[in-house]
Amino acid sequence: MLSSLVQPESGTGRLRPRRDPSAAERIARSAATTGASLRTEDFPQWFEERGRAHRFTVDRIPFQELDGWSFDAATGNLVHRSGRFFSVEGLRVTQDEGPHREWFQPIIKQPEIGILGILVKEFDGVLHFLMQAKMEPGNRNLLQLSPTVQATRSNYTKVHKGADVKYIEYFTRPGRGRVIADVLQSEHGSWFFRKSNRNMIVEAVGDVPVDDDFCWLTLGQIGELLLRDNVVNMDSRTVLACAPFPDNGADALLSDTELVSWFTAERSRHDVRVERLPLRSIPGWARGDSTIDHELGRYFRVVAVSVEAGSREVTGWTQPLFEPLGVGVTAFLTRRIGGVPHFLVHARVEGGFLDTVELGPTVQYTPDNYAHLTGEDRPPFLDLVLDARPDRIRYEALHSEEGGRFLNAESRYLVIEADEEQAPLVPPAGFQWATAAQLTSLVRHGHYVNVQARTLLACLNATAVRS
Repeated sequence: MLSSLVQPESGTGRLRPRRDPSAAERIARSAATTGASLRTEDFPQWFEERGRAHRFTVDRIPFQELDGWSFDAATGNLVHRSGRFFSVEGLRVTQDEGPHREWFQPIIKQPEIGILGILVKEFDGVLHFLMQAKMEPGNRNLLQLSPTVQATRSNYTKVHKGADVKYIEYFTRPGRGRVIADVLQSEHGSWFFRKSNRNMIVEAVGDVPVDDDFCWLTLGQIGELLLRDNVVNMDSRTVLACAPFPDNGADALLSDTELVSWFTAERSRHDVRVERLPLRSIPGWARGDSTIDHELGRYFRVVAVSVEAGSREVTGWTQPLFEPLGVGVTAFLTRRIGGVPHFLVHARVEGGFLDTVELGPTVQYTPDNYAHLTGEDRPPFLDLVLDARPDRIRYEALHSEEGGRFLNAESRYLVIEADEEQAPLVPPAGFQWATAAQLTSLVRHGHYVNVQARTLLACLNATAVRS
C-alpha cells in the first residue's frame, strides 16, 4: 500500500509528494483578516493585564551567585550541575575572506532540540493562531507574544522539576492535531553552536481550552502587531515564517533550480573552520566577577541574572545570558524585477552554523562593531541602509532576539526599496535576488534561511510590509 504521503503521478508510475493546497490558501486568508474575537485595538489592554497578573523581575548578579552554575575547573566553561540546559564554551573560527579571517569568542552550546509550536484553529471560516503572553528574562520589556509552546527538551521533560508545559501534547502526541508545518531551523549562528529548534504549526482537533495568558489572533492581526516595537518575539516570528503560502506563479529572476544551485555553490566555495575550545583559553576575552568582556569593548558580553517569573513553569532561577553591545541593523533591499518584488539575500557565514552558510538578509550587522572599518572593509550595503531616506523604507520595527539566552538583544528590522545604482541586477559575489515565494519554499527545508531573514519573511507574508 502506498504511504499517505505519496501518490503516483498520473500515467508515469512515479511517486510525488501528496499536497494539500488548502492549507496555504487558508493561511493566506488568515493573513488577509484583521478581525477576531480579540480586536487588535483591544490587544494592548489585554497584554498589559497579563503583565500585571504576574510578578516579573530580572536582576544582574555576580557569577558566584549563580545557583547550579559554575566555571568548570579544567576548561573554564560555564556549565550547569545537571549537565543539561546549555553551556558557555570557547570557539575559534577561521575563514578565507573578509576583513576578519580569524576570531575567538564565547559560544552557547545547547545540543538538545526544543519545540517552537503554534496551535491553529478555524473560527468563522478563518484560521486563528493561539499566541501566548510569555516572559523571557532577556526581553527589553520582559513580556512578549510567543508561540503556543516555546520549550527546550529540558523544559518539557521537566528536568527543572517545574510545572507542565501547557499545550505540549499537541506537538508531541500523534493524533492530537493536523500538522501544517514541521521543520528543524537554526538559531543565531553568531551566538549558538549548531543549535536547532523544531518549528511546528499544528491545527487542533476538537475544542481547545484557552488559558488566561493565551489568546486567538488571525495572521493579519499578528502582521499588525509586527509593526510595533518589541511585541512579537523571535520564536513566534521564526515559526510564522514556516507557514505555507500559495505560490502566485510570478516569474523570478532566477528559477528555483538556479537559486538553489547558486546557494550550493556558495556553501561549497567557503573555507570555514570551526574549533570548540575551553572558554578559559580564548584570547582577547577577560572574565571578571560579573562579566566576560572582549578587550576592545565590542561585540557582546556574558553576564549572569536572577529571575522571578510568576507565569513560568519554574517561578525563580538564575542563569547566564549574552548581552550584545549596541542595537543591530537587519534589512532586506528590495526591487521590482519584471514587476515582481525581489529581495537581496546574502549567503552569510556564521561560526555556529551547522553547514557553513545560510541565506541571510542583505544587511545583518551591529554598526558599532564596524565603525572603525573604512573602504572595502566596510560591510556591503550597510551605509546604504543606515542612510536610507524615509520614503524608501517599506517596513521598520525594533524586534528583540531570543530572550531566553540574550539580554536586551534588539535589532532594527527594515525593508528598503533600492534602485539599479544602489543594488544592481547582477549583485556582488555572495548576494542574489530571490522572491518571497522562493524564500517561503526554501524555509520548508532546515538550515537554508537564517533566523533574521525568517523574521523579515514572516513580516512579508503577514502583510506587515508596504508594497
